[in-house]
Amino acid sequence: VLMRFGRTCPELPADLFFHEDEWHAAYLLHKKKPPADLPTLNQVLRLVAMLGGFLARKGDGEPGVKTIWLGLQRVMDCAIGLQFMRQADPG
Repeated sequence: VLMRFGRTCPELPADLFFHEDEWHAAYLLHKKKPPADLPTLNQVLRLVAMLGGFLARKGDGEPGVKTIWLGLQRVMDCAIGLQFMRQADPG
């Protein structure tokens, strides 16, 4: 479903499919500062897929199910870490 929406409706806001911690994690894992404005589904989905091995070259087309799945595993681990850090912070 996520891959299909990414291909057919790439301009949808990312928060329809990703929690804020999840799309922030995708940016952090790429050592990029998360944008102030909400990114699009396509922007986040490509970052996620790149974490799963998608190369994002000019002729590569759109990411597939496997690279999205592998990238999501890394993003979810990082998002859980962000949540744990937030809970552990006394201030």
